[in-house]
Amino acid sequence: MGELQRSVGHVSQKVLTSQLRAMEADGLVHREVFAEVPPRVEYSLTPLGRSLEPVIEALRVWGEGFKARMGA
Repeated sequence: MGELQRSVGHVSQKVLTSQLRAMEADGLVHREVFAEVPPRVEYSLTPLGRSLEPVIEALRVWGEGFKARMGA
């Protein structure tokens, strides 16, 4: 989770874990635990989670346009 935590910015591990568990319960992400030392966990999007990609991309594009407009 360290790599994921670094990629999303300033978020505590407790909050990130809570959100990932909620998304897992909703069927958006799949959590796989590997029996290694130290323990390793990988998260991946489920097909339902991937179905949100166009929506998230549209929000990103809108946000960039809004940011550019506000900076002008």
